[in-house]
Amino acid sequence: MKKRRLGGAAVAFGVVLAVTGLPAQASAGNRTADARATLPLGPAGLAETRTTQTLQPGVTLTRIVRGAVDPAHHWTVEASIPGGDTSPDPDAPPTTLKDKASADELAAELRGDGFDARAEQVTTPRTTDYAGGTLGWRVRIGSFTSQSAAATERIRVINAGYRGSVTYTGWDGATTDRGPWRLDVLTIDPRAFRGTLDATYGPDIENRETVSALAGDAGAVAAVNAGFFVLDPRSGAPGDPAGVGVFDGRLLSEPVSGRPGLVVRDGGRAQITRLTWEGWVTARGTTLTLDGVNRVPGLIRNCGGSEGDSPTSLPLHDVTCTNPDQLVAFTQEYGANTPQGEGVEAVLDSRGRVLELRSVRGGPLPSGGSSIQATGRQVAGLTALARPGERLRLETTLRDDQGRRVTPSPGTDIVNAGPELVRDGRLHVTPATDGMVHPGDPSWYYGWVHKRNPRTLAGTDAAGRTVLVTADGRSTASLGLSITESAKVARSLGLRDAANLDGGGSTTMVANGQVINDPSDAAGERPVGDALLILPRRR
Repeated sequence: MKKRRLGGAAVAFGVVLAVTGLPAQASAGNRTADARATLPLGPAGLAETRTTQTLQPGVTLTRIVRGAVDPAHHWTVEASIPGGDTSPDPDAPPTTLKDKASADELAAELRGDGFDARAEQVTTPRTTDYAGGTLGWRVRIGSFTSQSAAATERIRVINAGYRGSVTYTGWDGATTDRGPWRLDVLTIDPRAFRGTLDATYGPDIENRETVSALAGDAGAVAAVNAGFFVLDPRSGAPGDPAGVGVFDGRLLSEPVSGRPGLVVRDGGRAQITRLTWEGWVTARGTTLTLDGVNRVPGLIRNCGGSEGDSPTSLPLHDVTCTNPDQLVAFTQEYGANTPQGEGVEAVLDSRGRVLELRSVRGGPLPSGGSSIQATGRQVAGLTALARPGERLRLETTLRDDQGRRVTPSPGTDIVNAGPELVRDGRLHVTPATDGMVHPGDPSWYYGWVHKRNPRTLAGTDAAGRTVLVTADGRSTASLGLSITESAKVARSLGLRDAANLDGGGSTTMVANGQVINDPSDAAGERPVGDALLILPRRR
């Protein structure tokens, strides 16, 4: 169980720095954080304020507010576009973006029914691994000064037989927008920091906890949400990391193959590396290959698993790939009971000896014990290998993108991330590599990558400092960031290497026991799979 209870720390007085009309980013030769560099958001002359406080030696918290409410922004209704007679796939379900002919057709129908409808082209920036250009066309209805007025129009649209949602034009990502943006930046300087930078998942892997609860339980000075995780029970165990999870040096969740992970160490240092893995179970000279660690067999969230997974063995974000033939290892950290279902489960004691072979998967593990579950065509192999009293050897190996073995120390944690944003001080945005480009579905890219959302970012600067950033979004008080904007912001803050963590409703920052940002879920702070904690000096 990854819980710590330590004392808190005093907060130093705040310092407010107002910055207006200064260079939008640090020069190429100076990639450390520069208080004079304004955020590269909107026109260069926007007002920007920064309020900085010291949370403990070596840890500062900076609130950045840039711009103000832009009178050009308005609320509108974004219609769902059906396949239609002109669509390449007339039977396709309604979606936000389609081809121009389908968008024009719907806009004309809406205007014929008395709505102020228009078709708009959507273009997106090029990234390191994605050509960008035209994503498609959207259809929007009306222009309203309030969300409630747009919601009223949406009801009228629905009653007329159409579908649509309410949106704010400030979330579209136009470079001419004037804000506002609100970011919180935690900077950890290992030269002065005497505490611990830690990752935690709470009492067990299969349940979610709020960042504030995780921070409070551990006595953390500050904390942010960390990696992607399973949210829907149909995709696995809610709370289970949807990608790599290493805690106290132990691999408790396998990587999404090749995607980046944020490696953090007790002394406050961090790095970003891309990871793959291998796992085996061996006995009597026979070796079986593992497919996963501490997840529901057959369900691979964010994909990037093994050959035979459907629809792909490559990373595909927010998609749950499936495979009926799986071999998955479980540790004590998973939860009170392993997942139930058809197949077999070899239950092992603390020395790896087989205590029993469950003919139906699922149940508690013995103290200090573990298990291996098999489904489908893997059942016969595990049944033959796991004789009662037999000792099974489990081994897992992480490798970086150079193929080198990664051996985390007991003081090292790794949380999953993606896409990459900055590498060696240059923009290096990788949505295609990391599964954020969905073939045949530009609407997904439009909503997740192209449009502004709340974001959580992490990285390191040239001085070796670790920087954790949250950007509020999905409101008129803070527009959020697109993925491309996130990369530019990270670079402007001096980061030489940076990656995107889980965002949206998960984006949360806690300092001194309080949630200091504005989580975007209507219900407030969202329970998450894991969090990054800044813990005070050990006593």
